[in-house]
This record gives sequence, C-alpha cells and structure tokens, in this order.
Amino acid sequence: MLRFVLVTLALSLVYLGLTSNFEPANIIIGLLLGAGMAALEYPRRGMIAARQLLGAAWALPVYLARLAVDIIRSGLIVARIVLDPKLPIHPGIVAIRSGMGPWGTALSAHAITITPGEMVMEIAEDGTMYVHCLDVESSGATAEEEQAKRRALLEKIVT
Repeated sequence: MLRFVLVTLALSLVYLGLTSNFEPANIIIGLLLGAGMAALEYPRRGMIAARQLLGAAWALPVYLARLAVDIIRSGLIVARIVLDPKLPIHPGIVAIRSGMGPWGTALSAHAITITPGEMVMEIAEDGTMYVHCLDVESSGATAEEEQAKRRALLEKIVT
C-alpha cells in the first residue's frame, strides 16, 4: 500500500509541475489522476521499487535532454537540406527494432517522430518501427545505435 501512495504522490507532483497550478482544486485533481494511474498500473506490475524510482528519476531528465539535443540537431540538418537549392534528399523507409514493451515502443516512436526529418509510419506486432526518413542513408546508418541509446534510458523509466 505504501508503494501505491508513493507512486500516487509522484504522479501527482508531475501533474502539478506540468500544470504549474497549485490551487486546492488542481491539487485534488492531481491526486485523483495520480491515484487512477497508479491503480491502473498496480495490478499489472505490482508497483516499482524505490531503487527503480531513483534510476528512473535520473534517466528521465537525461532522456529529455538527449531528446532536446536530437530535435535541435535534426532541425538544423533539415533546415540546411530544405534551404539548399539542389534539395539533396534521399527519402526512404528504415525498419528499427524497438526491443521494448508497448510503453517503451510508444515513447521511442514519439521521440523519433518529433525529431525533424523522421517519422514513424507503422509499428508491427513484434515492435518493429517503420520510419520514413528524409535521408535514408544517414538515418539507416545510425538508427540501431540511436535506438539502443533510447532503449537504455527508457528501460529505466518505463520498467
């Protein structure tokens, strides 16, 4: 029961941080949402250990910082491609194995899609993501390596 309460409080704090609204009504809504999400997750996994929570607390900001760097870097690359009069693109589709469960795959697909120049078009039953790329040669060469980095961080956050 203590784990349920801790997860509820953690999720409520995340909600309050995202909304930046600390009025009593919003605090109650945050607690209700946190309890609801914890209740949905509790029967499935039996909650998470404190050690896992600390690992996730470290991995989340690292993941978000890495995602921000990827978005900025890719945005600059796409801008250079678009502004080049020759428009040097080599579009294509790359298959990337997720190697994670549904939550990890969804977060990974989201990270890929919000990065300029790439978009997840489909996710197969086995978790393989089919990604459309502006430059299939450069994206294909680094896709598995980038997914391994995402997977290492997301496994700490989502497990």
